[in-house]
Amino acid sequence: MIENLIELKDVSKKFKDKNDDIVILNKISFKLPSNKLVALTGPSGSGKSTLIHLLALLDTPEQGVYKLLTQDNLFSFDEKQKSNYRKKNLSIVFQNFNLISDLTALENVMLPNLYLGEKKINSFNLAKSLLIQVGLENRLNHLPSELSGGEQQRVAIARSLINKPKLILADEPTGSLDAKNAENILEILKSIKDDKALVIFATHNKSLVSKSDLELTISNGNVIFN
Repeated sequence: MIENLIELKDVSKKFKDKNDDIVILNKISFKLPSNKLVALTGPSGSGKSTLIHLLALLDTPEQGVYKLLTQDNLFSFDEKQKSNYRKKNLSIVFQNFNLISDLTALENVMLPNLYLGEKKINSFNLAKSLLIQVGLENRLNHLPSELSGGEQQRVAIARSLINKPKLILADEPTGSLDAKNAENILEILKSIKDDKALVIFATHNKSLVSKSDLELTISNGNVIFN
């Protein structure tokens, strides 16, 4: 049995600003098990989105090790290996939803599963089940433009679940939603982690932080557990 789902060790990330290096993450290290809802907090510009992108294999650090499941260091993968691993093992939910405008809610959710080579009927049935799970049984054939912000975010979450990832990353998933929809999204995220997945979400919402299992704060390039 794997005690910790993910482990980061001595991970550093910096950006160039004219002639200066701005250190965003400074040799951070932490371990997290599955079945947890983790709030990632810190002031704007502290590195929350940077960490989410590193964990999602959408960016590469200057140094460090990233272990997920039994894989020793995902940062050593080339881009094709990262893409293949990401499709099968992790997913990311963006604040701006990133839905494809000319596809229905059902088609948007099916798409990642079809990329893995699943039969269309199986993807259809699984996508439909997930959309029902997030309360969108009456919106299956609606385009994103016909959905509210909260509904679009629920479609994005359903899409993130279709390949049954062990790690779900959400970058400010409730930032553009009202209080009621934000609470609904949190309840969905909590139900996901109860299915033995690890959910990490970046947020400024103190109410949502208080309902998470753990709070991981980024401050001055370091991480602190609260």
